[in-house]
Amino acid sequence: MGMSVDQSAYGDDDDGGYRPMAEINITPFVDVMLVLLIIFMVAAPLMVAGVPVELPKTSAAKLNAPKKPVVVTMTADGKFQIREEFVAPDRLVSRLISLRKAEGDTVVYLRADKSMAYGDVMTVLGRLGESGYGRLSLLSHKLPGGTPVSGGK
Repeated sequence: MGMSVDQSAYGDDDDGGYRPMAEINITPFVDVMLVLLIIFMVAAPLMVAGVPVELPKTSAAKLNAPKKPVVVTMTADGKFQIREEFVAPDRLVSRLISLRKAEGDTVVYLRADKSMAYGDVMTVLGRLGESGYGRLSLLSHKLPGGTPVSGGK
């Protein structure tokens, strides 16, 4: 697919007879692609196979799938919710104990409305500890912009 220009039409032969050429040379592209293909063909089996090792046998039980976390929500009007189930305040500890017996020890996340008093949230944390859970965590939203709040002013 070349293009040649008739030099006699221009009447000027100063360019030495060079003609514009409109072809794409794909030879370097093919060379690079073949080298990459060979590299990947050699490297791919090494990534999949790994080093052959004979693993020892054990009588340990298999690890179970991660458990669904227990999320306790404390609403602004003082109601409690464990996961999706609303619970009366006097039944909170007994319901958490029954969940712990059924599912085992896991992390308990407490979500409390920001209008709740600090003392009330700490009381609920104490009640969560009474239920036997050793790992408690508070949930919050990240500040827009991600800058930490300083207590200077």
